Amino acid sequence: QVQLVETGGDSVQSGGSLKLSCKVSGITSSWYRMAWFRQAPEKKREGVAVISHLGITDYADFVKGRFTISHDNADYVFLQMNNLKPEDTAKYSCAAEEGLYGLTLRESDFPYWGQGTQVTVSS
Repeated sequence: QVQLVETGGDSVQSGGSLKLSCKVSGITSSWYRMAWFRQAPEKKREGVAVISHLGITDYADFVKGRFTISHDNADYVFLQMNNLKPEDTAKYSCAAEEGLYGLTLRESDFPYWGQGTQVTVSS
């Protein structure tokens, strides 16, 4: 069974940086994709960044140039967040899917999810 556990959430000031980590276990396929999503209070969950097993990445427009997704094989996925803004405040969750190829930021494409970690950015 695939399990994901996020760490690294914190409270920071606007312009600051944070690095989120997600420990992934149970992926057995050579093909997989892992992603970060976020959900702010009273808002829908939205995709932030995705990475394939080949290291190919895609980002939501609102984080391009500020956030970087990376992975350590199928064991960890990271999200480096720079120049944080108050509107980045949300609960960030990692997600994974194995056995398929291609990048997606559709929530429904990911069957495995972590519990999330809170990021709060103050102005």
